[in-house]
This record gives sequence, structure tokens and C-alpha cells, in this order.
Amino acid sequence: MSRDEKENDPSEPSRSALKRAAKAVEELAEQLAGLPPSQLARLALPEDVAAELRLVAKAAGHGARKRQIKHLAGLMRRNEEWTAKLQELLDNSDQVRYEDQKRFHRLESLRDRLCDPEMFQAAMEEIGGTFPAIDRELLARLAGSVHSSRDKRAFREIFRLLKNATETPESSPE
Repeated sequence: MSRDEKENDPSEPSRSALKRAAKAVEELAEQLAGLPPSQLARLALPEDVAAELRLVAKAAGHGARKRQIKHLAGLMRRNEEWTAKLQELLDNSDQVRYEDQKRFHRLESLRDRLCDPEMFQAAMEEIGGTFPAIDRELLARLAGSVHSSRDKRAFREIFRLLKNATETPESSPE
């Protein structure tokens, strides 16, 4: 088969497509290398990949780290099924992290409205509907302390109460 015939063969991916796929695996390896050890422990990595990740973590210089990541990507390309599964797991963890971040910002906003004397009443009504099990008297007392003396401890405690209320099974933050 000549070179022109190989390039026009639709059953094989083009050289550019192969390069893009290799780059995607390399980016996945970079993402893996950036995960904290606690999250890596939950991923059930093959031993050769886990060993390579430990080497990446030990790499002293920028060039050495880059070489180790390229080597890790090479290991990952050998097992496409596992690499696809890993990509899916990381995508799901990104989605979970995004949802957690949204929930955190929603609670911060609610706390800030509670601590603003002009928005306090509307925030308390929202809390009554959203978190029926929360101790509203304690919340009102803490917010009053923030209103009168800018009490930072009360400010943090309001957030803790709201966060704990979202973690109880009978309440929902949305």
C-alpha cells in the first residue's frame, strides 16, 4: 500500500487525529499528577501507573516532571479501556466538585444576606422554607450579634449552622 493510499484509508485515523488523542491522554496524565494523594487513593490505579505517579511527584525539575508525565501518558495509552474509565471518573469528580462549589457559594450568599440588616427578614423567610429543621432563634441571635458588633465568631457560626442544615437528610439546599 502506498503512502497516498494509507492517508486516504478511512478505516484508520489520520496522523493528526492520533496526535490529538495522544495529547488528550497526556493532559489526562497531567491532571492525574496534579491530584492530591487522598483522591488518588480512591481511584484504584494499576500498580504501574501508581508507581509512575509517585515518580512524577518526586521529579525535582520542570523538565524531569514533564518527561515523567510523558512516560505516564505512554503507559496510559497502552490500556485505552482503563484510560477512558479514568477520564470518566475524573469528569464525574469535576462535576461533584462543581456542585459542591455552587452549594458553598449559595450558603455564603444566604449567610451574607442574614448578616445584612436590610435583607435579614427576607433571608429568614427563605431559610424557614428551605431548612425547616434549623434553629431559627439561634440563627437570629447570631445575626443580631453580627448586626450590632460585627462579631466574626457569630458570622462563622451562621455558616456552620447553614452547612449542617444542608447535610441533614430531611432538608435540601435547593
